[in-house]
Amino acid sequence: MQEKQLFEYAVIRVVPCVEREEFINAGVVLYCASQHFLKAVIALNHARVHALCTDIDITEIEKRLHAFRDIAAGLKHGGPIATLPIASRFRWLTAVRSTIVQTSAVHPGLCINAEETLQKLYAQLVL
Repeated sequence: MQEKQLFEYAVIRVVPCVEREEFINAGVVLYCASQHFLKAVIALNHARVHALCTDIDITEIEKRLHAFRDIAAGLKHGGPIATLPIASRFRWLTAVRSTIVQTSAVHPGLCINAEETLQKLYAQLVL
């Protein structure tokens, strides 16, 4: 039997009107140091976003969400932050910010397979 390993995750949120503090879950970012795993999965529900803010630029939000995914993956077009060590990228992605794309608090857990755990959390919290 495989031993469970510590992971951390945060929900990626879209906050169309920062002043109102209403948000829509749009993704999950998961980090597991022992599996050298960091990945973000995203899905933006346009209808839900427009229900909170009718005059929002969906294209701009999607660009910002894709940046989260690219930084987590360490892709070159993710910019200089994408070149940081995996733990530093996770901490940067989950830092508190007051922008249209934010993350929840970081939550810990135990898993055997980080990818499977990420997909399960994504299905439960976003889809």
